[in-house]
Amino acid sequence: MADLLRQSAKDIILPTIGMLVFLMIWSISAPRVITSLGEFPGPAQVWSQFEGLVEEHQTSRIKEDAFYERQEKRNADRVAKDPTYEPKIRSYTGKPTFFDQIITSLITVLAGFAVATLIAVPVGIIIGLSSPLYTAANPLIQLFKPVSPLAWLPLVTMVVSAVYVSDDPLVSKSFLTSMITVTLCSLWPTLINTAVGVAAIPQDLKNVSHVLRLSWLTHVIKIVLPSSIPMVFTGLRLSLGIAWMVLIAAEMLAQNPGLGKFVWDEFQNGSSSSLGRIMVAVIVIGLIGYLLDRTMLLIQRWASWDKTAVMR
Repeated sequence: MADLLRQSAKDIILPTIGMLVFLMIWSISAPRVITSLGEFPGPAQVWSQFEGLVEEHQTSRIKEDAFYERQEKRNADRVAKDPTYEPKIRSYTGKPTFFDQIITSLITVLAGFAVATLIAVPVGIIIGLSSPLYTAANPLIQLFKPVSPLAWLPLVTMVVSAVYVSDDPLVSKSFLTSMITVTLCSLWPTLINTAVGVAAIPQDLKNVSHVLRLSWLTHVIKIVLPSSIPMVFTGLRLSLGIAWMVLIAAEMLAQNPGLGKFVWDEFQNGSSSSLGRIMVAVIVIGLIGYLLDRTMLLIQRWASWDKTAVMR
């Protein structure tokens, strides 16, 4: 019990000390950095800008609620005068707030990551079970794995614009462009780790499968997946981190809605508050990336037979 308390105290105290040291160095160094927009913002200025963004979000929600209330009243009055009138519901067209951009980025990255996972895990299992397939696929994997999202983005944008033509699109082209770019860049770590994990299954387990005469699908479900789960989740965690980084770059370059566009807009705005707002976005991006990784690790601990996996 005492060892557990000491370990818990260590896990809390040391990160707190590290954070305090970082904030102190940041506070001391920031005023010494002079940019074209003034001093680099310190923690206090960044917190002030965060409060401003929260206030803007609340004001925007009030305006949105008032817009729909006016629209509802107007439609009710029209229907009262003319029962045959069919009310038209128009969406609120106000500028997305910082928190709206966060939601947009999260939806996009999770969609792209989900598609990447649906492609990478089955393909990784298939090539991991076959040495010739693994050998044949490896050059293609190594060829496309290091390609930057900045190289994929123009190609994806042109293809989506040419193929995705609809008068009533289910999703916007900007969403589809960002999602596909995320998918193309993030599927490789999962694919590689899955293939390696499947290929490294102990021969004893393979022999058990042969003795029991398991079908291919049963062999995959009962033998392959449980044995390779640690490697698969290592790939998933790496892929999710890459997906989040790729998305911000793609949004910034393509000016698609999301946190990346928020950062670029503030940079282009060039006001005295822009640096502080960009720093708020940087911290939020890092925090969301950390929370996504922790969430994936929790899922791994739940799904894996090895319940002693450490939270790292």
